[in-house]
Amino acid sequence: MHPITDLMAGDHRACDGLFAAVERAVARGDWHCATNDFRRFAEAMARHFAAEEDALFPLFEQRTGIYRGPTQVMRGEHGQMRQLLAAAESALAAQDAEDYAGHAETLLIMMQQHNIKEEHILYPMCDDRLGDETGSLLPELQRRTGGGQKDLR
Repeated sequence: MHPITDLMAGDHRACDGLFAAVERAVARGDWHCATNDFRRFAEAMARHFAAEEDALFPLFEQRTGIYRGPTQVMRGEHGQMRQLLAAAESALAAQDAEDYAGHAETLLIMMQQHNIKEEHILYPMCDDRLGDETGSLLPELQRRTGGGQKDLR
């Protein structure tokens, strides 16, 4: 049983779906739709990061005593992705498809690599180490992320 992994990986997939919607809108040249879809994507990413940084990571660190390990790396990557999100948002506002594509491609690669590390290393560690606290943690993560059920249109 891997409830944390399942929930948070599901949220990764939901965010991926929102990101794909932005890509489709940009490809159509529908800047209004792309901007709206990007806002939804960026908000979902912000909720996901906050769920990890404010709820999951601190509990993991407290329970394991590991403060300079995978959670520190993930926080650093969240910061890099926040910068890429801001750059992509600026490119959308300027309706610059080429600039957006460059930032989006970098963001996509970073998200894929980040998600693999979380889904194959950190989340399983959380499931293993937080087992008896999962009952109270899961509802909090679901509330913060939306339960991995984003509107995928």
